[in-house]
Amino acid sequence: MAAYAQFGRLLGVSARLLRPLVGSSCPSTGFPSQATRVSNRMPLNPIWVIPGRTMFVQTQDTPNPNSLKFLPGRTVLEEGTMDFGGPRDAYCSPLARQLFRIDGVKSVFLGPDFITITKSDANMEWKVIKPDVFAAIMDFFTSGLPVVNEDSKPSADTAPSDEDDEVVAMIKELLDTRIRPTVQEDGGDVVYRGFEDGVVKLKLQGSCTSCPSSIVTLKSGIQNMLQFYVPEVESVEQAGYNSRMLIEGVLTGSFRIFELFHSHIAS
Repeated sequence: MAAYAQFGRLLGVSARLLRPLVGSSCPSTGFPSQATRVSNRMPLNPIWVIPGRTMFVQTQDTPNPNSLKFLPGRTVLEEGTMDFGGPRDAYCSPLARQLFRIDGVKSVFLGPDFITITKSDANMEWKVIKPDVFAAIMDFFTSGLPVVNEDSKPSADTAPSDEDDEVVAMIKELLDTRIRPTVQEDGGDVVYRGFEDGVVKLKLQGSCTSCPSSIVTLKSGIQNMLQFYVPEVESVEQAGYNSRMLIEGVLTGSFRIFELFHSHIAS
């Protein structure tokens, strides 16, 4: 903690994090290839339009074949994200409740401008579910109902708190500025659950939850990134597990941020 002896140095946190991972022209959205400078984000699928309706909804594949990202072209949540693992969890969201009425929907994840649907049966083709999801989304947004009830707002897990010390403040800022935006592009999220005894606890949401590659490379990605900027971090652990099972990965698509990170520290 010697490097954080002066609390006033917390004001320099943002300056430390402004160092680009590759060069100095990294764009604000997406993470470009170091060689081509072209974004590696998942491409958008063709726009779906239902005759007689004025709303356009696009879909975007995620690294999890059982999850699909729907972009309604308007704000879904004003802030934060919300993850619903089943109909019982969706009591606070009229939108989620409507989506759970569709046969084959296992979970619903709401982001700033997208909705990620995870199907319950891997053998069920998306072409069977998508028309009902499109119709439900369009019907909901034309109904004027709130996405989330007034008394149930998403928790701001990385919001600054008076109780945060310098280490926790830097961890939260890294998650917000370096990690979370990329993971959300792939239809998921990483939620901060605490820091204790050198261990950062995170929770995977959305398409990350059941992604086949979600336990592959996170330890050499998020953990190394946090340790690079915050030496006090010893490991990263998935919240909600009884054992100290380390997360080994988030998403194949999100791994691009970690590849850039390794290129940065190797140069």
